[in-house]
Amino acid sequence: MLSAEKRVGKYRVPQAAELVRAIPALRMATVWPVAALLGVLLALIPAFASGVPARSTTASNRATQNQKNSKKQRDDSGSLALALPDPQAIDLLVSQMLAAWQVGDVETMHKYYADDMAAVSGSWEPPLVGWPAYAAAYEKQHSRTQNARLERTNTFTKLMGDAAWVTYQWEFSGQVDGQPARSNGHTTLVLERRAGSWIIVLNHTSATPSAAQAALPAGAPGSLRGNLAANAPGA
Repeated sequence: MLSAEKRVGKYRVPQAAELVRAIPALRMATVWPVAALLGVLLALIPAFASGVPARSTTASNRATQNQKNSKKQRDDSGSLALALPDPQAIDLLVSQMLAAWQVGDVETMHKYYADDMAAVSGSWEPPLVGWPAYAAAYEKQHSRTQNARLERTNTFTKLMGDAAWVTYQWEFSGQVDGQPARSNGHTTLVLERRAGSWIIVLNHTSATPSAAQAALPAGAPGSLRGNLAANAPGA
C-alpha cells in the first residue's frame, strides 16, 4: 500500500506533497488537531479535481481537432482531384490509395474503392468480392507486416469514357512476420467514374517470384508467392 506522501505525489499535487513531508517536523514543534490537518488536506482536493476534467477535455479537443484536420485534408484532395484532368486525377488517386495501404489506414483506402469492388491477389486463391471481404483480408495481412515501403514505377493509364484502367510495376520492402522481406510485381486497376469521381472497381495484382522460388508451389515454406505476394497491393 502506498504511503500518504506517495499517494499524493502520484497524483501530482505538489502543495499537498510538501505539506505531507512537513508533517513530522510540525509534529515536533506542536501537535496539530486532527480536524485541522484533515481540513488542510481536503482543501487541496477541489483544485486537483478541477484540473482532471480540464486535462481530459484538452485531450478530447485535440483528438477531435486531429479528426477534423484529417477529414479536411481528404476533402481538399478530393476537390483537387475534381479540378485535375482525368489522367492526373487517376494518378493522384493511386498515390493516395497506396499511401494509405502502406500505413494500414483502411478507412482512407475505402474512399478509393467501390463497395462492389473485386480483388485478385498474387496468391492462388478465389477473388475477393466486395469491400468488406477485401478489407478483412487486407487487415489480416497488414498485421503481419512492419515498416512497409512500396515504390511504384512505369505507370500507364488508359481512358475509355467513364471507364479507365491503370497498370504499374511495384517493389515492396519491409518486414513480414518479423523477417526482412522484398517482393516485386504488377498491379492493374480498373476504375469507373461514379457521381463525377473516379473509383476503383477491380484490383488485379501479381507478384514476380525469384528464379530460385519459381518452382515452389504457392504457400510452400519459403515461397515468395505464398508468403509475400499476400502483402502486395490488391492482395
